[in-house]
Amino acid sequence: MHWNRESAARYDKWAGSMRGSFALQQEEKLLQSVIAPWPRRKQKLIDIGCGTGTFLEFFWSCGFDLTGMDKSPDMLAQAREKIGHRADLHLGSAEHLPFEDREFDYASLMTVLEFVEDPGLALREAARVARKGLLISFLNRTSLFRLSVRLGKKKSSLSEARWFTWPEMRALILKNLSPGGIEARSILLGPPCTWNFAPVIRYLNSIPVFPWMGGFTAVRVDLTAPRAQTPLMAWNTEPTT
Repeated sequence: MHWNRESAARYDKWAGSMRGSFALQQEEKLLQSVIAPWPRRKQKLIDIGCGTGTFLEFFWSCGFDLTGMDKSPDMLAQAREKIGHRADLHLGSAEHLPFEDREFDYASLMTVLEFVEDPGLALREAARVARKGLLISFLNRTSLFRLSVRLGKKKSSLSEARWFTWPEMRALILKNLSPGGIEARSILLGPPCTWNFAPVIRYLNSIPVFPWMGGFTAVRVDLTAPRAQTPLMAWNTEPTT
C-alpha cells in the first residue's frame, strides 16, 4: 500500500473528526493502562511506522525520549509539523530497521503489522532494537468494528488491511519472540457509529475488555522476565548480625 500526501491528509482529517478524536482518546487511555509498569524518564522509545505522528504526541506526553520512523516521506512530513524537535524522525522500513541492536529501551508498532509484507520479520526487527519491551496494537478481526468495515460500501485503507484475531497475534508473538511476559486488552466494543460522547454509548466504548472483543487491541510484550522481589513478610525471624 502506498502512503502518500493524500492518505496522510485523509488520516489527519479523520483523527480530527468527532468520531476519530473519541476513538483516539479511548485508545490512548488503553495504552496508558497497558504500559503502566514501564518506566518513562530517560527511557528511549522508537515508534515504528509512526505515520503522521498521532501516537508520537502520546508517547512524548508519557515522558519517553522519542524516535519515530516511517517509510512514507509524506507521512513523516506531517509528523514533523506536529512534533517538531520533540522527536528524532527517520525514513525506513519496519522490516529493515536502520538502527543498532538494543539501541532503544522500548519499541512500538501501532497498527503497523496490518500493512507490512512480513509481520514476523517486523516483530523480530523491533525486538532486535529494543532491550526491554514492545507495545503492539492491532485491528481485531472478531470485532464489530471489522464487521462494519466489511459491510460498508466505501473502500478505505482498512479494507485492504490484514486484520488479526487475538489467538493469531499471540501465536505470531510467541513464534517470533521469546517474551518474558504478555499483557493484552482491547477497547471500542461497539461499531464506529457508536464512537461518540453520548453518556451510555461513551461508557460502552471506554471500558477495557478482553483482547478478542474490542476493535482496537493493545499488547505489552516484556522482553525480559519481571525482576524477582522478596515479599516484605518473607522473614520468619529477625536476621542475625
